[in-house]
Amino acid sequence: MPEPTKKDETETETAPPPPEQKTPQDGGTGKGKVWSLGEGAPEETDKRDDSQRSTLFVEKPQSGTVSVGGNITFIAKVEAKDLLRKPNVKWFKGKWMDLASKAGKHLQLKESFERHTKIHTFEMHIIQAKENYAGNYRCEVSYKDKFDSCSFDLEVTESSQAAPSIDIRSAFKRSGDGQDDAGELDFSGLLKRREVKQQEEEPEVDVWELLKNANPSEYEKIAFQYGITDLRGMLKRLKRMRREVKKSAAFAKGLDPAYQVDKGGKVRFMVELADPTVELKWYKNGQEIRPSAKYIFEHKGNQRILFINNCTMTDDARYYVTAGDEKCSTELFVRDPPILVTKGLEDTSTYVGERVELSCEVSEDDANVKWFKNGVELPNDPKSRYRIKVEGKKHTLIIEEAAKNDNATYSVMTTGGQSEAKLSVDLRPLKISLALQDQTVRLGQEIHLKCEISENVSGKWYKNGQLVEASDRVKLYHKGRIHRFVIASAAVDDEAEYMFVPDAYNINIPCKVHVVDPPKLHLDGLGEGNTVTVVAGSKLRLEIPITGEPTPKVMWSKGDKWITDSGRIRAETYPDSSCLVIDTAEREDSGQFRISLKNEAGEDTALINIKVVDVPDPPQAPNVTEVGEDWCVMTWEPPANDGGSPILGYFIERKKKQSSRWMRLNFELIKETTFEPKKMIEGVAYEVRVFAVNAIGTSKPSMPSKSFVPLAVTSPPTLLAVDGVTDTTVTMKWRPPDHIGAAGLDGYVVEYCFEGNGFSQGISTDLSEELVEPPFNLEADEWIVANPELTDKTKFTITGLPTGSKILVRVKAVNAAGESEPRYHPQPILVKEVIEAPKIRLPRHLKQTYTRRVGETVNLVIPFQGKPRAKVSWQKNGSPIDKNQINIRNTENDTIIFIRKAERNHSGEYDMKVEVENLVDKATIDIQIVDRPGPPEVVTIEDVWGENVNLSWKPPKDDGNAAITGYTIQKADKKSMEWFTVMEHYHRTSATINELVIGNEYYFRVFAENMCGLSEDATMTKESALIAKDGKVYKYPVYNDFDFSERPLFTQPLVNTFAVAGYNATLNCSVRGNPKPKITWLKNKVAIMNDPSESYTVRIFECILSSKVGFRSSDY
Repeated sequence: MPEPTKKDETETETAPPPPEQKTPQDGGTGKGKVWSLGEGAPEETDKRDDSQRSTLFVEKPQSGTVSVGGNITFIAKVEAKDLLRKPNVKWFKGKWMDLASKAGKHLQLKESFERHTKIHTFEMHIIQAKENYAGNYRCEVSYKDKFDSCSFDLEVTESSQAAPSIDIRSAFKRSGDGQDDAGELDFSGLLKRREVKQQEEEPEVDVWELLKNANPSEYEKIAFQYGITDLRGMLKRLKRMRREVKKSAAFAKGLDPAYQVDKGGKVRFMVELADPTVELKWYKNGQEIRPSAKYIFEHKGNQRILFINNCTMTDDARYYVTAGDEKCSTELFVRDPPILVTKGLEDTSTYVGERVELSCEVSEDDANVKWFKNGVELPNDPKSRYRIKVEGKKHTLIIEEAAKNDNATYSVMTTGGQSEAKLSVDLRPLKISLALQDQTVRLGQEIHLKCEISENVSGKWYKNGQLVEASDRVKLYHKGRIHRFVIASAAVDDEAEYMFVPDAYNINIPCKVHVVDPPKLHLDGLGEGNTVTVVAGSKLRLEIPITGEPTPKVMWSKGDKWITDSGRIRAETYPDSSCLVIDTAEREDSGQFRISLKNEAGEDTALINIKVVDVPDPPQAPNVTEVGEDWCVMTWEPPANDGGSPILGYFIERKKKQSSRWMRLNFELIKETTFEPKKMIEGVAYEVRVFAVNAIGTSKPSMPSKSFVPLAVTSPPTLLAVDGVTDTTVTMKWRPPDHIGAAGLDGYVVEYCFEGNGFSQGISTDLSEELVEPPFNLEADEWIVANPELTDKTKFTITGLPTGSKILVRVKAVNAAGESEPRYHPQPILVKEVIEAPKIRLPRHLKQTYTRRVGETVNLVIPFQGKPRAKVSWQKNGSPIDKNQINIRNTENDTIIFIRKAERNHSGEYDMKVEVENLVDKATIDIQIVDRPGPPEVVTIEDVWGENVNLSWKPPKDDGNAAITGYTIQKADKKSMEWFTVMEHYHRTSATINELVIGNEYYFRVFAENMCGLSEDATMTKESALIAKDGKVYKYPVYNDFDFSERPLFTQPLVNTFAVAGYNATLNCSVRGNPKPKITWLKNKVAIMNDPSESYTVRIFECILSSKVGFRSSDY
């Protein structure tokens, strides 16, 4: 046996054994399982895989195997179809070691992108693999909030050579047993670019000596250089070693820090004493070791040797030896060799219910073996239907009664290998010994179904495809291979298709059960003698319940005539009843009807009497004989046919003509054929109708009466007065009645009578008194109707009267209800015309000169008064008016002068004269039509001195029929001839132009201006004025005048105004501006002129302000 390999001193007294390399097929947990370096616990791997469900990976890295010194490549592919940029990929060994920092000679990371497939490819190349490269690796890919991860294993096949030596670098590389201080494989040695041969050439490097002699700040650097990842454990050991070195005077040579041996092997501990006489004791985990077959002590001079034979896992412990008061310690690591599968599982086929045994053999007795079904570990639980049997090296999985769900791939896994096999569980072929038979049973008899099959298996019964469970009514029996279905008393619902289905077999045994029952009619609901009474005109639906299975055939007949399922009299058949339907029953339908039932179990027949009675015929349409303000009187005749039963009375209904809703007027029958409806609304058209009632019911309503309207006459007219009298006519006027009523007002009747036909002696002298009662006694035929046709006006002229006679007048209002009480004039009226002196009512704005511009319209209305037959005449400037140019229209009350387009020759004085017999009234209107003036006469340059020019001119010959209000003067340089205004609204006929440019030559022109504006043309100077350069003249400083100009502004704008027709209305607004703004009123965007004849309605008005500095408008 080779000598056990030395190791440096480990971290604690019970440090774990060095990890064993694990192949990807290793499985199981517990003491018999050793995980490779850097590999996490399986539970953590499962959790990680379950929590990282994503679809970023298109191809994941797969586990692989490589020999020592060989190369291997792992490939991961990510689809970039939905990614905007390259994903982030990291490679890890174990839990946390990021391999990006370990890239070098033995590790290379590459990536590429295929544009046509849009696939990112990431590769990890391991070159010249070593044994400590084996373990669990992980590849992670992330993009924004997406994440995916994949774990895979690398197995490095060991080469056939002696047990490797263990030094401090391997002792302090953290193990992967899942403890808190577990770490990962370290690739830091690769970064130093040292080859394996160089490490083998320098095995004598003592890291402990380097650490003892190094500065503490260099510990981490040395540990990284020599691949020591458990730096914390190393520092603890180093601290303890320094403490022990100080106390190691008794030992010339102490124990090595650590030893390693395979399970079953032999290990040798040796110390050399400085004093061989000192008593020496050996301890294991604090317990003294006694010599035995396992523990052998040997003395060689100053050397003291301890042999431990047949090492087991219990020997993995901390050992120390004492010499006097001093102690020297070490640790022993026992490595458990992998367990191999020497005989694998075999594929097995069996039937359901059979016992199944799957066996294998392993390399050691009582080894830890795990069983899996489809990759899921089977629990070794007494309650589980899977039982595991261990007999030395033989392991057996037992299934007592195999089922269909036991079809799977079963595998066994050890620390050194695995094996798998497929188990196939099938059903035994099933034969039907006795099939179910179709049955026909009477209602209430027993249904008994029985079948027999070749296997003793349970099954299920189905009725029309629905599962049937056992109950008090349904009994299910199973004895051996026989199955029975029993229903003690058959019902109609039991007729169905039944089926028995054995469990676990894809076959069924069907049959049909037919339940029959003799037909029967159920006439309990009919009256005595099976008689049914129906009112004529109504619908009879006589439903007769029937029973029978199968559903019986139903036939209806009356006499020798069969009744079909269509027509006015028809039969309707349903599963549990039959209906006789008579639409709109008639008296001829009375008689006996026969119904017959028949099916395969028998037949049944019955006779039914139908009696048809009727209501009376409706009465004739009623007549309305009299109408009042809210009532009427109606009469009618009894109906011609009382329906075979005496008339008991009548019901009355009424409705408004425009409505469709009838309202009953009496709730107790009326015996008479006369009725007086009341409480009607005056002026609303109504209709009435009548119902006749007998013992059978109420007849249809009669036809409605002719429409009628409850009406009342109006009150008498009011304010009857004389409006005018001539030699042969009298004109009366009045006001409408105070109360007209709902019937409205059709018009008025004016009547009169002459004096001397029985006037009363007590005639009223108060002309303001209105009389309703006549002040005299006259017969009705003595009044003369002045208007044969009604007049709707409140003014009427009585014509054809003798001059000098006296008449009395009365007026009546007439509507649909008749004539109202008359209204009398209190005094007799003398038929003689009264002269009224003429009077011209000249409007105020025409009392002064009326001015209009050329082209505008002149429309003047001048009212006047005068009777009788006032005569109007017009003159212009003392001559008659030319009616071809000026239109004159006269009425009884006013005269209108109209000029469509005014010209200047229309200006002048217009004289109006109104004559009534010998009486005359006159008025004069001054109309002035104005236009723009002509240009001034010759403009001359009177003098030129310095920068000044003196001009003079004469007023224009044509002033436009209006006074000249000013002149506008402009200048123009002779070179450019561009005109500029130098003065406006200038009133004199001479002016001095200042501040002219020296050296320039100027022309000047002048416009005349009146109320219509500037003249169309201007008069220009014939000569030009040259501003000569005659020395330097002192220029006075120029001071700009303060600009007081201000844009026009409405301080109070127009507001909406409502006016009453016939009354004046005023629109107000406030304005501000400098110079004074010009105010223009517009109606509907048209300027309003000073025309008194213009009458306005309520529309949109607008006021516009304008000046040199701006413009404003306001409207309402």
